[in-house]
Amino acid sequence: MKYLTLIFIFLGFLSCKEKVREPSKKTVDYYNLPTFVNDTLQAVIEIPAGTNKKIEYHIQSRQFIVDSINHKPRSIEYLPYLGNYGFIPSTYSDPKKGGDGDALDILVLSESTSSGSIIKVIPIGVLRLDDNGESDDKIIAVPAQLAQQILPIKNFEELSLNYPEIRKVISLWFQNYNPKDEITILSFNGEDTAYSIIKKWSKH
Repeated sequence: MKYLTLIFIFLGFLSCKEKVREPSKKTVDYYNLPTFVNDTLQAVIEIPAGTNKKIEYHIQSRQFIVDSINHKPRSIEYLPYLGNYGFIPSTYSDPKKGGDGDALDILVLSESTSSGSIIKVIPIGVLRLDDNGESDDKIIAVPAQLAQQILPIKNFEELSLNYPEIRKVISLWFQNYNPKDEITILSFNGEDTAYSIIKKWSKH
């Protein structure tokens, strides 16, 4: 009996130690992460490549949640996302200046990665759209780390010369993935325009 009591006391002590050692879980404020780290652009992924679910980051709860319509999970009734789709942190497309009121959208051409991933990227272009009368720019990027790249390109010229079909596929996908929206492609520009748009909507 004496030994059992000592064992229970010891187990209780270990349990207390574990609780003390357990790190506090802090949710990340993805929206206000730095836009650049050491001059390299960051992208926050909401929707993994190959996914049809419309996943969005909620600022209040700081969670990635499947959007819903009439209490039903929202899904894209089209081909799945061609790349990892998300936003550029610490950017805001000001409606007063022609923006859509959200963080700047980005499509990262790479293998699928999970929601909440933060990827350092190289902008290689921007697809400029008119979405029901609102300006809607989509920054196109590739991972900055060589090990994460699936396309051996680092700028718009290489994309256009070596993979012209990819430009067409991206344009067609954004033009048709949501039949409820009237989307017009305005232009598909290079990295210089992409950087100028990022700078325009940067909050810092």
